Amino acid sequence: MSAATLETQLETKLNAVKELLRREITGKGDVCLTCSFQAEDVLLARLAIDLDPSLPILFLDTGYHFAETYEYRDAITREWGLNLINLLPERTVAEQEQQFGLLYQSAPDQCCKLRKVEPLFKAVAEYRVWITGMRREQAKTRAALEESAVFHLPGGKQVLKLAPLADWTTRDVWYACEQLGIPLLPLYARGYSSIGCEPCTSLPVDPNDPRSGRWSGRKVECGIHIEAPNN
Repeated sequence: MSAATLETQLETKLNAVKELLRREITGKGDVCLTCSFQAEDVLLARLAIDLDPSLPILFLDTGYHFAETYEYRDAITREWGLNLINLLPERTVAEQEQQFGLLYQSAPDQCCKLRKVEPLFKAVAEYRVWITGMRREQAKTRAALEESAVFHLPGGKQVLKLAPLADWTTRDVWYACEQLGIPLLPLYARGYSSIGCEPCTSLPVDPNDPRSGRWSGRKVECGIHIEAPNN
């Protein structure tokens, strides 16, 4: 595929994403964007703050992230003037490890619940719209991902969950970041393809599965994208 064709396709996709964001963000309020500071999320954040510089950017500060992730988060936040909101678990890492030991080894689902799922759902419940950088290509569990869908939170609260990049490929994301001059998390240059907490992230073991380096294959999702039963 020629560079000209790629550029034309990218422009079409970018315009579609910008229009979706414009419809939901401009003048409406009660909108948040979750950002792990991986490529998809940073791209979306850049496009979103161009529409609303004060848009709340939610980051799950688990206490277990790579040092590079924290450094990159701080640099992007400073350079772009992000309205960053760091979501913290009820317990610090030291408190959790003192009470339960290394949950990321013994019970990774419980660790994710305490340090990711509970803090995020509590925060997202304060908004009308939740924007996420999820893509169908990322995992088999996301193959049926919708661009726009109602998401049920624990307790019955519903939010509109948007995935503007649902049909984007990794190549689309990286090409867009390159064209827009968006620097990427340095861990990608070391071979990582899906980056979460340091103890539960390794280099991918399957080149065709970008999330094969997460949780040593014990699971695929942390739980923040799994909605509560609709009662």
